[in-house]
Amino acid sequence: MKRAALVSVLVLLFGVVRVPMEHAVSQSHKAAFFRGAELNLELREQIGQGAFLAALSGFRSLVADGLWIQGHTAWQRTEWGRMAYIFTNVTTLQPRVIMFWDLSAWHMAWNASVAAYYDESQPREVLRLRAQREYFDLGRDFLDRGIANNPDKWDLYDKMAILLRDKYEDHCGAAEYFGKAAEFPEAPAYVKRMAAYELAKCPGQERKAYERLVQLYNDFPDERQLTMRTLIREMQESLEIPAEQRIYIPEE
Repeated sequence: MKRAALVSVLVLLFGVVRVPMEHAVSQSHKAAFFRGAELNLELREQIGQGAFLAALSGFRSLVADGLWIQGHTAWQRTEWGRMAYIFTNVTTLQPRVIMFWDLSAWHMAWNASVAAYYDESQPREVLRLRAQREYFDLGRDFLDRGIANNPDKWDLYDKMAILLRDKYEDHCGAAEYFGKAAEFPEAPAYVKRMAAYELAKCPGQERKAYERLVQLYNDFPDERQLTMRTLIREMQESLEIPAEQRIYIPEE
C-alpha cells in the first residue's frame, strides 16, 4: 500500500511539473511562429514510423533533409504530385527554414506549371491551362503557409509578390506584398522600387504610385534606375502633372 501510494504521489508530482513545462514549450513555439508543425498521426502516416520516431527524438532537421533529397529526386523524374507531397512534409517538419518554403513554391508554380502546360499527353489546351493554374495555386499555398510561419522575415513576402506579378498578373497584390517586404529594415532596396512599379499598374493607384516614385527619386539617388526615370517621365505626361511640379529627367 505504501509503495502504491508513493507511486501515485510521484506520478502526481510529475504531472504538476510537466504541465508548466509543456505550456512553456508551447508558448515558445507560438512565439517562434511554429504553426502547423505538430508531430501528429497524420504526419506519421505520411513519413513512416522510422522517420516519425526520429523526428520525435529531436532529429527534425535530419529527417527533413532526407525527405528534401527525395523531393529533389522526384523533381528529376518529373513526379510532380509526389514532389508536392514530400515538400509538404518537409515544410511541416522545418517550418522556420525559408529555403524549403521558397523552393517548394518555385518548383510548383514554375517548374510543374510549365510541364503541365506543355504536357503532350493532354491535347486539350483548356485542361492544360487548368492544370497549370492548379500548380500556380499550390505554389501560392506554400508561400501563404510559409509567411504564416515566418511573418518576421521579408523573404517570402517578396517571393509572393513575384508569384502574383509573374503568374497571376495581379499587380495590385504584387504591390501589396512588395510593400510588406519593404517594411523590413534588412530588405534589399529593390523591393521599394518594385512596390512602386507594380502600384503604377494597379488601376486607380497611378497618382499614389507616382508620388512614391518621386519620393524614391528624391530621397535615394542611387536608386534612379532607367526604369524609374522612364516611368516618372511617362506618368508626368499621363497624369498631366503641371510643368512647375515636374521633375526634370533628361532623355537617355
